[in-house]
Amino acid sequence: MNTSFDFEKPIADLQQQIEKVQQVSDKTKVDMTATLAELNQKLSEAKEQIYSNLNGWQKVQISRHPERPYTLQYIDLMCESFIELHGDRTVKDDKAIVGGFASIGGQTVMLIGHQKGTNTKLRQYRNFGMANPEGYRKALRLMKLAEKFNKPVVTLIDTPGAFPGLEAEERGQGEAIARNLLEMSVLKVPVICVIIGEGASGGALGIGIGDKVLMLEHSWYSVISPENCSAILWRTWDYKEQAAECLKLTAEDMLKNRLIDGIIQEPLGGAHQDPKQMAATLKDRILKDLSELKGRDIEEVINERIEKFCSMGVVVE
Repeated sequence: MNTSFDFEKPIADLQQQIEKVQQVSDKTKVDMTATLAELNQKLSEAKEQIYSNLNGWQKVQISRHPERPYTLQYIDLMCESFIELHGDRTVKDDKAIVGGFASIGGQTVMLIGHQKGTNTKLRQYRNFGMANPEGYRKALRLMKLAEKFNKPVVTLIDTPGAFPGLEAEERGQGEAIARNLLEMSVLKVPVICVIIGEGASGGALGIGIGDKVLMLEHSWYSVISPENCSAILWRTWDYKEQAAECLKLTAEDMLKNRLIDGIIQEPLGGAHQDPKQMAATLKDRILKDLSELKGRDIEEVINERIEKFCSMGVVVE
């Protein structure tokens, strides 16, 4: 495990023990099969115990794991073909959002998602997955293109938020996101949205209005990040763990509050442990939901989409 968190220390320690025993066995030619079997059993039990009892902040940490697959890796693993389309036809091509026509299981879809970057240089190039207004306008342009050719839309959400810079506000960041909310709610094709990592604030919601809104098991979705919530309430980041619990941002919390439509299980330990398996699971779920949505009247689908989001947050006494 190249990168591990504090709560994963028992797992890292056992993995180190297994490596040392294996090295001793290889060097001395002594049969250590029984010892390795015992350690591997303890490792499996530790993983099951730790990953089945994660709190909100721990899930936030896993969602930010540097080896966690991003949109382009899922595209590479899920799609038979992908033609990326660029630009918003107004300002520029925002590299924080990628999109284009893709073939998944023989079906053509418009696939749009946030892209963070896999190393320091690429993270800067992708602006850490924080889109500018032109990113959301590019996404809307591609959705309208999908609508024109009657192709379903699939979005993969993974962002710490929309870019908060002054220049983004000057170019209409709020208007661009609001426009997407309006247009996606009445888009005349099926829309599936999946939070694959971080789902923060309007930056996530800007491509998150869909007939099916799904979350990976160790992703999170909230109006604000735990750190920023802590900074506002306590004037320090020191209470981010408490903030994560109060925000109810995990997939389980979101499903319980009927803010999403389903949870997609990840490999034990997170999507980064087995990206191929995760991509296969995600692909199967997307194809299943597409099959269900494509067989229905689109006007009925749109009405249900609008009703679903309008009913969120409504309190009946």
